[in-house]
Amino acid sequence: MNKVINVGVDIKNHGLFEGQYKVPNGMAYNSYLLIGGQVCLFDTVDTIATNKWLENIDNTLNGKSIDYLIISHAEPDHSYNIATIANKYPDLKIVATMACFKIISQFYNIPQTIKQIIVKDGDFLNLGDISLQFYTAPMVHWPEVMVTYESTTRTLFSADSFGRFGVSTKCDNWVDDAREYYVNIVGKYGMQTQALLKKIANLNINSICPLHGNVLSKNLEYYINLYNTWSSYNPEEMGVFIGYTTVYGNTEKVAKTLYDNLKSKGINCTISNLVTSEMSENIEQAFRYSHIILATTTYENDIFPAMNDFINHLLHKNLQNKKIGIIENGSWAPAASKLIKAKLVDIKNITILEPVVTILSSPNENTWQTLDKLEQAVSSELK
Repeated sequence: MNKVINVGVDIKNHGLFEGQYKVPNGMAYNSYLLIGGQVCLFDTVDTIATNKWLENIDNTLNGKSIDYLIISHAEPDHSYNIATIANKYPDLKIVATMACFKIISQFYNIPQTIKQIIVKDGDFLNLGDISLQFYTAPMVHWPEVMVTYESTTRTLFSADSFGRFGVSTKCDNWVDDAREYYVNIVGKYGMQTQALLKKIANLNINSICPLHGNVLSKNLEYYINLYNTWSSYNPEEMGVFIGYTTVYGNTEKVAKTLYDNLKSKGINCTISNLVTSEMSENIEQAFRYSHIILATTTYENDIFPAMNDFINHLLHKNLQNKKIGIIENGSWAPAASKLIKAKLVDIKNITILEPVVTILSSPNENTWQTLDKLEQAVSSELK
């Protein structure tokens, strides 16, 4: 009987992932052996995992050879060891898309003697008792990406889709880790993710094997539905994310008052200081909830830098379908609200909630009265 074995490596003490994301729970670099009459290896691993990965392969194969290397994704955290494994198993054949071979050639010198098999969307590769079908998934999250379905084990080798931050052996909260991963790594390309979901919709899938995170083998409809929600840019939950910046504590005071009042009404709500918290987590939360409150100061006749950076990230990740309230602060010429509205004008299906709350240095009676109206506007929709 054919079997799939993860020979990847968990890196627990990891630096920045992709040069920017903190991963306190580590990172999994997955690579899979599909063993039947033929042996197929799905992807390699990053340089930081090479030695342990080769050890895992040797221990699993126990002297057998690798016949095919299937490359789902050319990004170096998955492709770094292509030449390593090709030199170790000189008779193997590499299977990838034309776009993938082009990118790989820009990174590595693959031995000229290695046979290359170019596949297109929908192509089959029949290997006796193993049957592979390939589906291209451009921009999920690089242009050369493909996923592979193996019909005898009913396994979807899903590349970066359905991945998450964290090691593969410990998964306390798949949804939060996967949401943060999806929004930050793939989230800009919701339309392309939707296209992939349509391609695999009629497959009989028993397990999903991503290149990061853990294998999914139960409640697959739940995970696929979450991906459908995220890639449709629809809110996952009805609730409020309050992101704020503060200089002397006054904007924070108003933002936290709103948070406390909404929570007291039983409204799902979370709050974050955009300066002291992780950007990737704030972006995740903004995509998660139906409503966003942006509370910030005017700074040198512009938006306070951390808030400006946050909004730019939301724009870059293609935020859509939100209702947004604004709290601004300024001592002589409050301009944050006007500038924020100008940045949000081109976002699809964005509603700016009224009224805008303006703080003149510190909150006064007018501030609290206006905040009460904004609170009512939010709570009337969510209570």
